[in-house]
Amino acid sequence: MENYTGKEPSGSLKISRGVIGTIAGMSAKEIDGVAGLAPPTASLHPPSLKGTGKKLVDVILRDDFAEISIGVALKYGAKVAETCTAIQNCVKNNVQAMTGMAVSKVNVRVARVVFPTRKPIES
Repeated sequence: MENYTGKEPSGSLKISRGVIGTIAGMSAKEIDGVAGLAPPTASLHPPSLKGTGKKLVDVILRDDFAEISIGVALKYGAKVAETCTAIQNCVKNNVQAMTGMAVSKVNVRVARVVFPTRKPIES
């Protein structure tokens, strides 16, 4: 697993891509209109919002920068462009604030829309 290695005056700092991915995923879920994470790659079967076994956040480390790709499921009615911009800003700000690592890109892919479930009418 690749790690981000920073040089600190008191020693070195290593942050795994998995930690960066976890921060990114939790940050995306903070945004209003996001139902959950979904695999950022196309699939014939609709993805589950819980555990898919596929990587939900991909982190590429290059030249002291992180490039993050994340797939999301949006709630029906969410404004796609506004929600994705909010995801990009939140992910970038949180990863940079928590790790001290610069984020060059946050790629967001809307993988599905989640419709509200109707409750049966009670008499």
